[in-house]
Amino acid sequence: MTVTQVSAIDPNIRKDFPILHQEINGKPLIYFDNAATSQKPTAVINALKNYYEYNNANVHRGAHSLSGRATDDYEGARDKVAKFINARSRNEIVYTRNASEAINIVAYTWGLSNLQPDDEIILSVMEHHSNIVPWQIIAQKTGAKIRFVELTDTEEFDLQQYKTFLNEKTKLVSIVHVSNTLGCINPVEEIINLAHKQGAKVLIDACQSLPHLPIDVQAMDCDWLVGSGHKMCATTGIGFLYGKEELLLEMPPFLGGGEMIGEVYLDHFTCGELPHKFEAGTPAIGEAIALGAAVDYLSNIGMDKIHQYEEQLTAYLFEKLDQIPNLRIYGNQPTPEGKGRACLAAFNVDGIHASDLATLLDNEGIAIRSGHHCTQPLHRYLEISGSARASLYFYNTFEEIDTFIKALKETIDFFTQMM
Repeated sequence: MTVTQVSAIDPNIRKDFPILHQEINGKPLIYFDNAATSQKPTAVINALKNYYEYNNANVHRGAHSLSGRATDDYEGARDKVAKFINARSRNEIVYTRNASEAINIVAYTWGLSNLQPDDEIILSVMEHHSNIVPWQIIAQKTGAKIRFVELTDTEEFDLQQYKTFLNEKTKLVSIVHVSNTLGCINPVEEIINLAHKQGAKVLIDACQSLPHLPIDVQAMDCDWLVGSGHKMCATTGIGFLYGKEELLLEMPPFLGGGEMIGEVYLDHFTCGELPHKFEAGTPAIGEAIALGAAVDYLSNIGMDKIHQYEEQLTAYLFEKLDQIPNLRIYGNQPTPEGKGRACLAAFNVDGIHASDLATLLDNEGIAIRSGHHCTQPLHRYLEISGSARASLYFYNTFEEIDTFIKALKETIDFFTQMM
């Protein structure tokens, strides 16, 4: 089939990303490493710059004008994030350094307080290390057991096996929404509904879905959801934890210090109100403001439009990759219209190391990732040491895919001739 190249995105949008117009090794940059981090539009860069140039002050405690302006922008960004994911209340949005810290907050507060010996935690073999290691630590401390849902024949989340895992011992399910290696979009609504019927809580890792799909936490009914700003056009150093307000109220504080307190005495303290209870110390103020700017930027485009355009890119990318002999893509195939998976492809070519592919493509100005993508257990499950990964975003184009495919074929031919 031939994919119809009809963009739902204004092609002039690339002008918003200065970095996309540079050259690498004398070739125009093609950035296909968006699952690792996204590029930043000028509006986000300017929001960070504006804070440090005109509003640089600490938040909440100052009575002067600079502090007031900084506080308004910092807390205003929280409102934007809450609206972006349709949280019931701004109090349900906790700023964190990244999604890893957000998961650790849940693990060390709710997990340590609620998990008992022989309780069960359900994860999947496709999880990012950030959604495995914290639970391994908590399991060691509490005596809880971890069970891992495996993959179907099409390398997707095995929902039938998951159903057999659920029982009265299940206390927590923590699952990625979109796999950063397989690209599959997990049926989180059904996963959550089934877990809740057993009385279990559910955490959703939305790092790979928030930049690409409309997210509604109320419709999803997850108990917690974590996101990472730098994958959704914001800066590094900022993420967030969404939690249902009643759960956040029950959870003990994660870190102690300034900002998270109500009152401090020599022999005790009281916690501050939500969400500040979990935000100890001077926060990443500029980064939070930049996150708000990124949310504005994505919202102005429209997450539905982003998703629609990326489906077209997905269909086109897979149509071209499927024509390359001896190339193995991991995860499920999209529909001919590009539906059913994210716009990324982790792959290997017979006899060629993934890192060698990435190195030679870099010589052509094409940035892809190689390695285990922080999913070592998944790669062991698939019986591979690593993979190459091309991951696209709304500012990528069909023409870039053509250039990538041409360079990939030439790279494969180069190594084949050497064999």
